Amino acid sequence: MDSDSNELSLSARQRRLLLQAIGSATLVGGIALSGRATAQVLRAGQDAVLDVVIIGAGLAGLTAARDLQRAGCESFAVLEARDRVGGRTYNHDLGNGVISEAGGQWIGPGQTAIFDLARELEVDTFPTYYQGKNVYLVGGAKYEEDLSSGQSASSPIVEELNRLARGVPSKAPWTATNAAAIDKLSVGQWLAQKGISNEQRLSFDASIGLTTGTPPSNLALLHYLSLVNSADCSMEKLEGFKGGAQETRFVSGSQVLCTRMAEALGDKLRLSCPVRRIVGWDRDVVELHTDQGILRTRQIIAALHPALCNQIVFDPPLPDGRAQLQRLWPSHAPMRKTVHVYKRPFWREQGLNGQITQADGPLILSYDNSPPDGSVGVLSAFVRTAQLPHDAQRAESTLSAIYAQVLGTEALQPTQFHDHDWGKVDPWTLTCVASIPPGFLTKWGQYLTPPVGRLIWSGTETADIWASSMDGAVRSGHRAALEALQALAKAGRGA
Repeated sequence: MDSDSNELSLSARQRRLLLQAIGSATLVGGIALSGRATAQVLRAGQDAVLDVVIIGAGLAGLTAARDLQRAGCESFAVLEARDRVGGRTYNHDLGNGVISEAGGQWIGPGQTAIFDLARELEVDTFPTYYQGKNVYLVGGAKYEEDLSSGQSASSPIVEELNRLARGVPSKAPWTATNAAAIDKLSVGQWLAQKGISNEQRLSFDASIGLTTGTPPSNLALLHYLSLVNSADCSMEKLEGFKGGAQETRFVSGSQVLCTRMAEALGDKLRLSCPVRRIVGWDRDVVELHTDQGILRTRQIIAALHPALCNQIVFDPPLPDGRAQLQRLWPSHAPMRKTVHVYKRPFWREQGLNGQITQADGPLILSYDNSPPDGSVGVLSAFVRTAQLPHDAQRAESTLSAIYAQVLGTEALQPTQFHDHDWGKVDPWTLTCVASIPPGFLTKWGQYLTPPVGRLIWSGTETADIWASSMDGAVRSGHRAALEALQALAKAGRGA
């Protein structure tokens, strides 16, 4: 047999090995391929052309990178525009081993992908503190309510939302039987039809606004029902603390998941390396033009918020549907979180859980974000950016005065204050959550996840369930890595 025949035979055998490995993969929160067989194929070929380039070193991108490594693939790179990993997770270091999360932080029942990841990375969890009374401020009035049992004050409306959510699949809400009719309504319009009270409106505005980054009046009912569908068709599970998606926190903060995954990547991770241009995404080998030079690759995983893809020039231009999805995707909910640190969580002594909602001021919601041992008191808050001064001293005193109305004068004496406005920290976080308006998903949703040429779309917005959450980001990373490996196998690496 001549040398050409030998090479062809070897290539064919390698391709079969990879296909067999993928075919026998067990998907349990990720991919478990036969690493040795996969590596034999993925390490072959020219070193100058990578098998995969991942854009974005948040939970989605780093999960995809970790899966590639576990499958035996070493021919990849992860490019991150920021000078850090973590994406929309970010820890404030408060000293003495205490942190407070400036970005995504909570997980709950049913979010098995991120629980599994934390266990594998040996990151411990602990319960969010929510015992005691919530406080609502309306003008000069103060109203207290104990919701720590998980009970909802508007159960008939919640039950109806849960029932409607059963017909709106989270993976593709635009395929629901009556999607067109539902997508004409905002959540606010739907609630108005139910004749809810002012107190109920305040509760819905706060909870839905925090989950989606926009008031119910601007939020598509179809999109919100798809989020409820993710949470076992339970709004209580989506929005709640006890038994809900806010029930659990990470010891050392949520960003630690990304930092631990990044440690295993070595020089495969490139920070401060934004991608400016992608050339030839419709060809076998694609060029990525970055601030650190040009890379060539066979597959790209774009682990980015859809609107952030607009900062990249695609040559040739993307197909119209995908291009319009990116161009029109809402990106006006960057969120702003503040942190007050106290000597102890003194509000607990008053039977309060630190959750304060203000109807007509800068405070959307405060909550107890103290460490597991309660050694210091940490009161974090989501705030209305336009109503809170950007000067740190004025912002701190404004919020302290609001807290003092509920918690007493001790609230006026924080030992630290931190303010993280995601709309100002860098150009790479356009928005923190998906605030989808009516009419958007039924027109553009179909273009969200299908690959385009060598481009594979990832990020929490593309998740089949728990989209917009950290769990959704991890799930999307698992899916993207598997798609990349399958694409490489199909191409046969020249076989």
